[in-house]
Amino acid sequence: MIPVNDPELLGYYTEEVVGMISEKYGFDHLLALQKFWDSEIYQMMKDPELVMIEFSALAIFDMWEAEKVTGDPRNSVYLRS
Repeated sequence: MIPVNDPELLGYYTEEVVGMISEKYGFDHLLALQKFWDSEIYQMMKDPELVMIEFSALAIFDMWEAEKVTGDPRNSVYLRS
């Protein structure tokens, strides 16, 4: 299994999620990228023990939004169960 912290895979997720952040919130690409990099969910994605690869980019975006709104990405519907 490829961990999500594999540079190529992490780059894919990052570009997808940053695109969603930019589109929904109107941030330019660099600001959206910085907001994603500064998030707890991004740090969780780099942890090979968490195996975040099981989630789609849309699910990761939902976790990022949950963190933005509630302060904790674990409040996402994808992580609550």
